[in-house]
Amino acid sequence: MKSILIIEDNEDIRENVAEILTLSDYKVMTAANGKEGIETAQKHHPDLIICDIMMPGVDGYGVLHVLHKTPETQNIPFIFLTSKSERSDFRAAMELGADDYITKPFAGNELLNAIETRFRKLDILKKNLSSDIAGLNELRQTLDNKKSIEQLAEESNTSTYRKKQIIFKEGAHPHYLYYIVKGKVRTYKTHDDGKDLVMDLYNAGDFLGYTTLLEGGAYKENAETIEDTEVATIPKKEFEDLVNSNPGIARKFISLLAKNVVDKEQQLLGIAYNTLRKKVAEALVSLHKKYHGTKKEPFLIDISRDDLATIAGTASESLIRTLSDFKSEQLIDIKSGKVIIADEKKLANLIR
Repeated sequence: MKSILIIEDNEDIRENVAEILTLSDYKVMTAANGKEGIETAQKHHPDLIICDIMMPGVDGYGVLHVLHKTPETQNIPFIFLTSKSERSDFRAAMELGADDYITKPFAGNELLNAIETRFRKLDILKKNLSSDIAGLNELRQTLDNKKSIEQLAEESNTSTYRKKQIIFKEGAHPHYLYYIVKGKVRTYKTHDDGKDLVMDLYNAGDFLGYTTLLEGGAYKENAETIEDTEVATIPKKEFEDLVNSNPGIARKFISLLAKNVVDKEQQLLGIAYNTLRKKVAEALVSLHKKYHGTKKEPFLIDISRDDLATIAGTASESLIRTLSDFKSEQLIDIKSGKVIIADEKKLANLIR
């Protein structure tokens, strides 16, 4: 049974709302003022909060501000009840992070519909959605938007890039969110000495360039194709409309697209402190996971030694020597210049 906290100083309204929700099989908690409401929310962590704006002492805005400061309560759906109906009041409430805004007087079904909508969206946000188009479509469908992000990609221009062609450069300002239809892409930074450091790898179904769009600055890295690649471009405004549609959706969207931050940190630490064998093994295993997954057939790495060396964070000569060692240990095979992973499990054990 889902729990709902009602924070309302008017006793008649508070009791009427509580009765409506109780009859609709919700567990109901009540608070007669903002201070009491904050204490109840922090103690019981309700599934949703309904709060009046105009209250003595701590008003509704203050309640929302306090609850959004702590991780335990900041994601609880929050609906304002108020007799104020000016557009500026509505904007103030939504900019603070409220999920909905209902003006008094209201019908019981209006309140119940708003609550059910919030719970449906909350259920979507709690799901472990994939970071590809399918996962983002499911998010977008909760917003009642006319177009899914898949439709945006399909309606957008599609460009074909040859192997080792630049998609965007460090220092340039973004105009699009890129979606990889097919192919492989790497992002990298170039040191003053001319050496490249690979920041991330992307595959078909991945989005590219979203971090810079979210930050609103210029690209901090270069994006280059590893093989012939087809890319769909989604205009910056369409991306921003999706992110700005709802605070909860925005948080989940950012979480989906930035979930590899910890992996990046581990990668950089590995490049800085791992032994040469660990660096090369980790590069091979990461390529296997990214581009091969659980397929049973042998995985062939068809990229240049220079590119593989930048992914591993080492010199080409050192990489070549290590690959030779791995071949003699039957961890990999090399045919026509292509690296074939023979024993992925043993390679992974080198990293531990």
